[in-house]
Amino acid sequence: MHRFYSCALAAATVTLSPLVSVAHGQEVSRSVAGGGISVPGWTGKIDASAAKRGSTLDNAKLSREGDALHVVTGPAVAYWNPANTASGNYTVSATFREPKYMSLNAHPHPYGVFIAGNNMGTDQQTYLYCAAYGDGNFIVRGFGPAAFQMNGREGAANAAVHKAAAKDQPVTQEVALSVKGDKVSCSINGTEVASYTRAELVSAGKLTSTDGVYGIRFAHNTEGFVTGLKVTK
Repeated sequence: MHRFYSCALAAATVTLSPLVSVAHGQEVSRSVAGGGISVPGWTGKIDASAAKRGSTLDNAKLSREGDALHVVTGPAVAYWNPANTASGNYTVSATFREPKYMSLNAHPHPYGVFIAGNNMGTDQQTYLYCAAYGDGNFIVRGFGPAAFQMNGREGAANAAVHKAAAKDQPVTQEVALSVKGDKVSCSINGTEVASYTRAELVSAGKLTSTDGVYGIRFAHNTEGFVTGLKVTK
């Protein structure tokens, strides 16, 4: 049985704008100037829904600035280095800094880490991610290869998730996904916010395994810096 620890359900925000519909997922993706991947060894794939609307990987941007990966989207995208794999019991973690909360969008968008990547870069890719929003919500979601939600389409709120003081203000989150025995859990800022059994995740239409590639995941129209991406045993 899965468990997730929420303080309140995430509330949908309706914003009237030429680029936004009443549903969060319908905001039109921007095209990032000078997009593409400039970090050696890294690759990525945008969501199939964005590709069907004509977006490409070059409409988002992954670069390196000092010790940080700098991401600007564009379409929602997963980025990874194929050499980064994890198996057995492990924790994948990273720190995410959104320098200007909601600067590229009309409502909060999430970012976080993914694990269990298999067949990455193909239409059959599978992976699980946990991502934080700058409004105190988080979401656990996967692709198998179709999308599946583990804590609802809009995620859930948790007191551990940091909130930005206001639009265009900075917010930082530490996000981790762990596999330990039969348990797969997400922790944000040092607090476990959700956990699931392996059987809930490795099944038809979901993950092929909890072993695989790990990386980072950003929703559309979002900017952030990622530091300290690592796997620990």
